[in-house]
Amino acid sequence: MSVRPLANRVLVKTTTETETASGIVIPDTVDKDRPEKGEVIAVGPGKLMKDGSRAEMEVKVGDKVVFKKYGPDEVKDGDETLLVIEESDIIAIVE
Repeated sequence: MSVRPLANRVLVKTTTETETASGIVIPDTVDKDRPEKGEVIAVGPGKLMKDGSRAEMEVKVGDKVVFKKYGPDEVKDGDETLLVIEESDIIAIVE
């Protein structure tokens, strides 16, 4: 199955490990809460405006993002769980 987000939605693969500033890797098993960071793997065409045009998406494929904890919807693609997030639920792009 291939997942393609619609409108102003973004498909995100969650980041499963965190690395501290000193280089210590903290695996995802430490915290069982839903992740709040991930990498954008697909974006929709943008929100449809009243005049029929599309609003340009601010994120692009490959961006590392931080998003609201309870904003995403989970979607299964084979064995992998992906998140579908509205662009407005993305808080920041990590550079």
